[in-house]
Amino acid sequence: MKLDVYDFDAKAAGSAELPDEIFGVTPRADIMARVIHWQLAKRRAGTHKVKGMGEVSGTTRKPYAQKGTGRARQGSLRSPQFRTGGVVHGPVVRDHGYALNKKVRRLGLVSALSQKAAAGKLVILDAVGALEKTKDVAAKVKKFGWSSALIVDTAVAEKFLLASRNVHGLDILPVIGANVYDIVQHDVLVITKAAIEGLKERLA
Repeated sequence: MKLDVYDFDAKAAGSAELPDEIFGVTPRADIMARVIHWQLAKRRAGTHKVKGMGEVSGTTRKPYAQKGTGRARQGSLRSPQFRTGGVVHGPVVRDHGYALNKKVRRLGLVSALSQKAAAGKLVILDAVGALEKTKDVAAKVKKFGWSSALIVDTAVAEKFLLASRNVHGLDILPVIGANVYDIVQHDVLVITKAAIEGLKERLA
């Protein structure tokens, strides 16, 4: 697959050959959905917590005699049926993440990359340059007409990252951080020539 390469001024800067095994496969929507679900599950904090019967404060004494009162037997005022009692089967701190086969994760990323290429939403940049001001980055983005774009590069300069944070709809990721969820969330995927080589190594 061959695509035109542009510089950050939206001018043609040659062409680049993209490997079909990464950018030319048939997208699998079901696999992408599985990978996204896996990603979002890992992001969940899982810090919700309620107190059980053994954790709420209160006396441990038996409220009243077992028999002879005419009332239902009770063993503790910390039981869940009382207003100040503990919660039964409530949420506890836990990890919501689960394992997903590496081949499935790879196929999900390849499908997302191929989907953008097939839809004509893949842009190849020669390089992002060394911009350090938000207004400069915003001007470059405006030239391309991007309303929602994800830029993937090998090594993201800290000053460029800081300058792009306030540009609405623009996100920057290194090659190692490229993922299905962020690719699908953005309308345009922008990859530098150096990032293409990085993706080849990562997905080899």
